Amino acid sequence: MTTLSISARNSLPKVAYATAMDWFIAVCYAFVFSALIEFATVNYFTKRGWAWDGKSVVIDKKKERASVVKKNNAYAVAVANYAPNITKDSGTLPTIAKGGASDPNKPKADGKAQDSKKTFNSENIDLSKFPAHRIRNFCIIAHIDHGKSTLADRLLEMTGAIAKTEKNKQVLDKLQVERERGITVKAQTASLFYSHQGEQYLLNLIDTPGHVDFSYEVSRSISACQGVLLIVDANQGIQAQTVANFYLAFEAQLAIIPVINKIDLKNADPERVESQIEKVFDIPREECIRISAKLGTNVENILQAVVNRIPPPVASIDDPFKALVFDSNFDHYRGVVANIAVFGGRVRKGDRIVSAYLGKTYEVNELGLLRPDEHPTQKLFAGQVGYIIAGMKDVKEAQIGDTLYLQEQPVEALPGFKPAKAMVFAGMYPMDQSEYQGLRSAIERLTLNDSSVTVQRDSSLALGAGWRLGFLGLLHMEVFNQRLEQEYNASVIVTAPTVPYKAVFSSAKLIKEHGSEEITIVNPAHFPDRSVVSEYLEPMVLGTILAPDSYTGKIMSLCLNRRAVQKNMVYIDDQRVMMKYLFPLNEIVVDFYDLLKSLSSGYASFDYENAGYQAADLIKMDILLNGRRVEELTMIVHRDRAYSTGKAMCERLKDSIPRQMFEIAVQAAIGSKVIARETIKAFRKNVLAKCYGGDITRKMKLLKKQAEGKKKMRLIGSVEVPKDAFINVLKRNDK
Repeated sequence: MTTLSISARNSLPKVAYATAMDWFIAVCYAFVFSALIEFATVNYFTKRGWAWDGKSVVIDKKKERASVVKKNNAYAVAVANYAPNITKDSGTLPTIAKGGASDPNKPKADGKAQDSKKTFNSENIDLSKFPAHRIRNFCIIAHIDHGKSTLADRLLEMTGAIAKTEKNKQVLDKLQVERERGITVKAQTASLFYSHQGEQYLLNLIDTPGHVDFSYEVSRSISACQGVLLIVDANQGIQAQTVANFYLAFEAQLAIIPVINKIDLKNADPERVESQIEKVFDIPREECIRISAKLGTNVENILQAVVNRIPPPVASIDDPFKALVFDSNFDHYRGVVANIAVFGGRVRKGDRIVSAYLGKTYEVNELGLLRPDEHPTQKLFAGQVGYIIAGMKDVKEAQIGDTLYLQEQPVEALPGFKPAKAMVFAGMYPMDQSEYQGLRSAIERLTLNDSSVTVQRDSSLALGAGWRLGFLGLLHMEVFNQRLEQEYNASVIVTAPTVPYKAVFSSAKLIKEHGSEEITIVNPAHFPDRSVVSEYLEPMVLGTILAPDSYTGKIMSLCLNRRAVQKNMVYIDDQRVMMKYLFPLNEIVVDFYDLLKSLSSGYASFDYENAGYQAADLIKMDILLNGRRVEELTMIVHRDRAYSTGKAMCERLKDSIPRQMFEIAVQAAIGSKVIARETIKAFRKNVLAKCYGGDITRKMKLLKKQAEGKKKMRLIGSVEVPKDAFINVLKRNDK
């Protein structure tokens, strides 16, 4: 029998005591933890208006109903006050504003109105109750930052299309690039329901961009409308793009309603702006509407003017179905979503429609209105604007300007749109040739949404296969590149932007080879030698500048420095002057607008239009890095400006290219003649740091060894130009 020692027997009570204490502490922790969980759970559900019975969640129906009423207050008030008799079978849309936005002092919607909202289905909208005489199609046009998108927000709020909140800022600007830059680059459509003098109207609104580079969006939007709202800033007055957009609407013979916005500003002068409108546009000042889109002041008058002063569309429901595709975009799951304006007849879900452009037949899978989000309906009728999805899976199947008609009722195609004339060309190449197919798909889908971009396949010995894209301006090019990166995650190399030049051949052999006496050059690499050409032609534009008269001298100096010829100069009032100049397009395409804004403290505005071609003395200039030609920076310049342009580009490249471990020679050359040079010094290690005195031959040996290493590195090293340098190096520093 084993006998425990005395010390072992004395330690037994201590071990038992310690074990008991451990168990006691564990049980206490468990109770505390359980209490904390229950406290947190009760607190969580109590804050949300729910009751906790210890086992299950019991929702307080009364509080939930109050929450729903609060969240949808704008919608419920509209239903209760303006459409109390709506039933599930009535088919009318309950969100109809009566004379404007809902009054917060009116009693809240009752349960009956809430029930009608619950039973409402967007597909029950009976658009047949809106014949052509109760439809108004209009767009908002203006210069940049005159308040188009803000006014669109107020109109959407007042007609119940969106709830009235402080977060409603540029609701129709849906693209990330629009949010980041604060500008509209894509026209957007929204359908509004408005009650005026006892009748319900369907108003189709299109919000358009204001920059000259996106004028094609404006011209396409105008084709689907019968009237426009011409917005003018009460502080800045008429600007260049205001004039350009006015003439677009005037030539299309649309009803024009002048609106003076931002009357709430401290320096607003609506009387002066009314005088400008009367003098420049010959519109009586009595027709101008003064508003503040930000505060909502007098915005109700605009809705009344749209109904009273804009004519209804000329369309009949009895004619065969005929619709114009004025915009489209690509959805990864549903294919092409086309925005259409119905010029006759009706179309319903399940109909078989035909594309006049391709002759292909499709079945209508979905159609509806944009409010501004998609709201499916069963039918669309003559005079209405909406969207249609018909199973088009290829981006080439939905051409802007195409005509759609029913399979059993062929019609004559609508005129469509005049193709956009590209003003700026640039090469676009994938960072790696393995990404070529993905980039091609991205460009095809993006050009479906932006039809003003022209695309031609191109190739380069240095960059491989790519495309030569045509844009309406430099901002258009930058936005397109930014959308490629943001929406399709595509990283590309963009070459220096150029304008389309022309060359007239001198020999009959070359004329026969090319099929014409004159060729258009969009790629500087294809610029023909002077020996085979009788003359070169460069594109010209007629530019319009509006600015305060105090800046006239500076602006004239800038224009003369850009080889411009003055054509006209008119005072539109006692403080503002309108100047017209004939510019070479190459002189204004990159940085003229930025310099004009800087010289005029931001008050001047600029717009231009095509003015044909003119003979010029042109040459091709190459940029060399360590003797290697950089194809992306090859450009065509006027001979008189070759040296100054080459010198300036070398200096800016010197600042843009990071230093290397070897020396870099930056050169501008015309043919084999170098006309300018800059040197980027190499990083230099102090190899003499370890020599504390001693013989000079030791130091010379170390320096000679370092020089040989630098020479070898220069032979095998490659210089990469940063991606952002291609635009920066082209900008001038004119004073």
